[in-house]
Amino acid sequence: MSEPIFILKGNIVYSRNEKELAIYEHGYLVCRNGKVDGIYQTLPFRLGGNPIRDYGDCLIIPGLVDLHIHAPQYSYRGLGMDMELLEWLEVNTFPEEAKFESVDYAKKAYGIFVENLRRSATTRACIFGTVHRPATLLLMDMLEKTGLDTYVGKVNMDRNCPEYICEETQESADETLEWIKDVNHRKYQNTHPILTPRFTPSCTDELMEELKKLQMRYDLPVQSHLSENPGEIAWVKELCPWSEFYGDVYDRFGLFGADCRTVMAHCVYSDDSEIARMKENGVFIAHCPESNMNVSSGIAPVRKFLEEGLHVGIGSDVAGGSTENLFRAMAHAVQSSKLRWRLQDDSLEGLTAEEVFYMATKGGGEFFGKVGSFEPGYEFDAVVLDDSRLKHPQPLDIRSRLERMIYLADDREIRAKYVKGLEIDLN
Repeated sequence: MSEPIFILKGNIVYSRNEKELAIYEHGYLVCRNGKVDGIYQTLPFRLGGNPIRDYGDCLIIPGLVDLHIHAPQYSYRGLGMDMELLEWLEVNTFPEEAKFESVDYAKKAYGIFVENLRRSATTRACIFGTVHRPATLLLMDMLEKTGLDTYVGKVNMDRNCPEYICEETQESADETLEWIKDVNHRKYQNTHPILTPRFTPSCTDELMEELKKLQMRYDLPVQSHLSENPGEIAWVKELCPWSEFYGDVYDRFGLFGADCRTVMAHCVYSDDSEIARMKENGVFIAHCPESNMNVSSGIAPVRKFLEEGLHVGIGSDVAGGSTENLFRAMAHAVQSSKLRWRLQDDSLEGLTAEEVFYMATKGGGEFFGKVGSFEPGYEFDAVVLDDSRLKHPQPLDIRSRLERMIYLADDREIRAKYVKGLEIDLN
């Protein structure tokens, strides 16, 4: 559907803020030139004659935003979940990512990933590739064809990884530059480059300096990992004894918010100083609850992040997480927060359905701009959910139906999906 104005009818739900939902039963959601024009209970006369797609009793929600996912790891999701992070990287991640030197293998593996992401409720995502420039460009080509709006990064690693996947410092910088030029030449509409130093242990100071030059030259955002695991944090302190805390390393090189948009995954063990710096610099946090449980990292203090006013979104973190389904990620966020409250810190109450829905829509969407809401002027990303498969013996209100979707929904519930006003082909 590509009309300048079109209208969706159904039960419309979005977040006013992190604690309050806006609900319009059997309302009309108007798209004008790819942006939200308004919501009406009764359609104004002036909008008569514009095409209406009536979705009956379905729920219509903003598209979901995955702030952290690894495309090359999709092939081993659900495997190796009995290891901690650093061992898991050595045993699972690096050997698998090395296979993407073969474009033929990348085409097969990324084809599965892209197809499933297209069918999911995700409309926007921040995605890690590998160190390989050709494979990363192939991934971006595939994503562009889906109509999803994504940031994709060629990973940088020049130390502390196996020789078969380790880059030389200048090689890593040069390949990243050539990749950026390739991306700009392709003139994608929906697929954007994002600088991706894997994490501090895998990137020398010299490489970080080179990446900052590229960031400034091309005004690129940045994605990486932060304070995920106690062993990782100790390792960073050993490698960078001059740092005040883990995030200070990124900040010293100008890759931690402030003058460049930055999303950091995990932040499980971020202390008060790191939290204060993230707030000051406007860093986005990608909360990845299932991954943090699967690789035994811990449970991030998300309630504290929200109370401090930080930017917080949701990440599936496949393959640390087992699925790209962000409904499951929302459910895991609630469940893990309650465990943290009960077992670790009773000063931080568990998260609510309203809060995790906000994180998966408007909270993470802000990284992309005016995204993740149905307020006027926001980009028109919408997912239509048909929950008729999920039988219930009595009528439920809209809020209850949405909460059930968080725990029970998968791609079978998705009836339609729109990104920037264009309908995504789900067939």
